[in-house]
Amino acid sequence: MTELGQTPPPRRPLDGWRDSSGTPLNALSNRADAAPAAPALREAVARATRRYLNDRGDCEADSLYALTLAEMETGLLAEVMKHCDGNQSRAAAVLGINRATLRKKLEAVGLLG
Repeated sequence: MTELGQTPPPRRPLDGWRDSSGTPLNALSNRADAAPAAPALREAVARATRRYLNDRGDCEADSLYALTLAEMETGLLAEVMKHCDGNQSRAAAVLGINRATLRKKLEAVGLLG
């Protein structure tokens, strides 16, 4: 409880949500038994981009920025939906977006239905 006149601390976006084992989602990164952290997402994207450019050789990549964003978004949405067992409300909370926005994005990439 807060004293009169004090505002309570803000809730974190995942407060109240739990993973399939019952662990609160906002506590996953604090678990002592959690697996070692995977390479940073930025590093994974950089490696994938280097590999893509090396595979293309001397050819210039067309619209690499748009291609990368589209592929990242599709993979991100698919994995988060799988992680949330298809629950759009939970997935939207994990992503930090509105559920209606999530539905539009899922439809746009062909993952709705």
